[in-house]
Amino acid sequence: MKYTQLGRTGLKVSRLVLGTMNFGPQTDEADSHAIMDAALDAGINFFDTANVYGWGENKGRTEEIIGNWFAKGGDRRDKTVIATKVYGNMGADGEAWPNHDKLSAVNIRRAVDASLKRLRTDHIDLYQFHHIDRATGFDEIWQAIDTLVQQGKVLYAGSSNFPGYKIAQANETAARRGGTIGLVSEQCLYNLAERRAEMEVIPAAQEYGLGVIPWSPLHGGLLGGVIKKEVQGGRRASGRAADALADPAKRAQIQAYEDLLDKHGVEPGEAALAWLLTRPGVTGPIVGPRTAEQLASALRAVELELSEELLSGLDEVFPGPGPAPEAFAW
Repeated sequence: MKYTQLGRTGLKVSRLVLGTMNFGPQTDEADSHAIMDAALDAGINFFDTANVYGWGENKGRTEEIIGNWFAKGGDRRDKTVIATKVYGNMGADGEAWPNHDKLSAVNIRRAVDASLKRLRTDHIDLYQFHHIDRATGFDEIWQAIDTLVQQGKVLYAGSSNFPGYKIAQANETAARRGGTIGLVSEQCLYNLAERRAEMEVIPAAQEYGLGVIPWSPLHGGLLGGVIKKEVQGGRRASGRAADALADPAKRAQIQAYEDLLDKHGVEPGEAALAWLLTRPGVTGPIVGPRTAEQLASALRAVELELSEELLSGLDEVFPGPGPAPEAFAW
């Protein structure tokens, strides 16, 4: 496994991040523990979750599964950089009691303590804001985080799904307050098929020293050889991938992508991950393997070197938006 610093911090994390969103809803506890063991054995030390994972009436279940894994001992907690998130409504019925969601100081304090209990740990390495909260100012948010850092409950703070201007606003507020390190990471939707983050979000992250953690690196399976699997009678596309393939132009684009990689003898899913690892500012993509082979495929991507010819070909199939403001102005 290869490692890098998380943004401007001294924290070393693996170039792949283990996503745990399926733990509970799709993967039972025993298999989830086996996947985490395999990931740790392979050198992946960066695990990502969120307080709402488990979904519906089982919100929080994913953190509980991870906490039970930590409780097995064997230095599991000591070797793991655990990242979780706050923002979502934790009410099982979808109704939030006032101050039981978003980023008020009251909810941040409550949510941290609840996550720590479920994770069965005394601290969270990276505490991420799952979404912007338009009703809460960053002075209040940083006051809450500063208290948690002083208490030793949180080490670093990060954002998720933030626009570029909010990254700037958050860190300018932190700088003005003094003594607050501010955001150190941004977790955003970013992959070959969805490159809008290159226009504002990633430049802002680089400017302020945030590590970029792409989620959905295969765009819901669309970049994982979906047409080839379809032809071979394998698992059919669903969700975002199925919706995209229903568009003839998008299907033609994905076919061109798969043809290009077939020409170079590279597996689509591995190429999509390897491409992200070449992008400026990217710490590592989040992968959510359901099987041992999927984990092995993700690990191969870390060692995969993409030729300049292939990189150019990928840019032709999936052109990025270009930098701001040139992408929309002169």
